[in-house]
Amino acid sequence: MTATRMLMLLFSAMILGGIWLTGFDQVHWLLYLPAAALAFGGLTGACPGLILLHKLGFKNEPVACSIGKG
Repeated sequence: MTATRMLMLLFSAMILGGIWLTGFDQVHWLLYLPAAALAFGGLTGACPGLILLHKLGFKNEPVACSIGKG
């Protein structure tokens, strides 16, 4: 599992934790969409948000980060 996929799963878990603490019957249904998209991206490796933005014409540039490159 890559760090990006784990990050998506952790963010999804945090959103779902907030939904749980607020109450599943109290939050708006729209809040479930980012949690579901992040969980899907973390499990499959295909990020729905990036795919949608790429199809809308935005460029997908590599991250300029040197973490872990000694």
